[in-house]
Amino acid sequence: MRTLTIATRESRLAMWQAELVQARLTQRGHQVSLLGMTTLGDQILDRALSKVGGKGLFVKELEVALKAGQADLAVHSLKDVPMELPEGFVLACVMEREDPRDAFVSNDYASLASLPQGAVVGTSSLRRMALLRALRPDLRIEPLRGNLDTRLRKLDEGLYAAIVLAAAGLKRLGLAERIRATFEPSEMLPAAGQGALGIEVCSERQDVIDALAPLAHHTSWLAVSAERAVSRCMGGSCSMPLAAYATLAGDILTIDAAWGDPDGKLGLVQVRSSAAVSDLAGATALGERVAAELRAGVLAQGGTLLVADATPSQA
Repeated sequence: MRTLTIATRESRLAMWQAELVQARLTQRGHQVSLLGMTTLGDQILDRALSKVGGKGLFVKELEVALKAGQADLAVHSLKDVPMELPEGFVLACVMEREDPRDAFVSNDYASLASLPQGAVVGTSSLRRMALLRALRPDLRIEPLRGNLDTRLRKLDEGLYAAIVLAAAGLKRLGLAERIRATFEPSEMLPAAGQGALGIEVCSERQDVIDALAPLAHHTSWLAVSAERAVSRCMGGSCSMPLAAYATLAGDILTIDAAWGDPDGKLGLVQVRSSAAVSDLAGATALGERVAAELRAGVLAQGGTLLVADATPSQA
């Protein structure tokens, strides 16, 4: 039994997630404290993440704390974790996934279909923008940054007719009643890792890795490993509208993936593939094959996978 410190962002959702891990570890006899931190991603709210360095901005300060020994583990929303971790860090645990779907949130309209022509919908996710354009090309998609409470406040202030958020965050904070409709994956394919919690540690900390092992959820870890492999092979950048979602039925893992043109000129490219999978290596291999099919489809219709100001470390 160990004394452990969890590094976490200080948003209400991030603290909830860290407290969940704290409770699970405490149940197993560990003493656990929280180290709340503000990341650069939390501070820059006037520009899209794709313009300022990607979602890795949400984890860098936490990794500094891990490396300095101020914390033993960091809890992340997995969709915010870069597809390639810096040298010396490892994803030690993926916990059971919450609802991976996107949620339609509005004070005045019951669904996306009920929005009037030209209505303003808020999201800063390029993936959601591309998929919303495919569903309702008449809508005005406007940027929406900030933590969950900030986004809901902007909706309540009348800045948007509706906003699109991850269902998991709303449910975790007891805000499920704000969800007017949930997009099925067939309508709006989720982001890689959406709804899952990932725990990052320094790779040499085998003691912490061992302590986290009982918290891992094998099915969720297989699915998100395949999804993250798709994203990593496609460039891993939040500057690219990319969706990947995997489900496991028995030992058959099925991945759906979609690529959208960042400029909105080309149609969606979609791929589905299945294989028998039993371990993380098999899940990763399936994700890589799906990415290869997706890349071929993009290039076949004249698209490009080169995104300005993007690197593989930008989730």
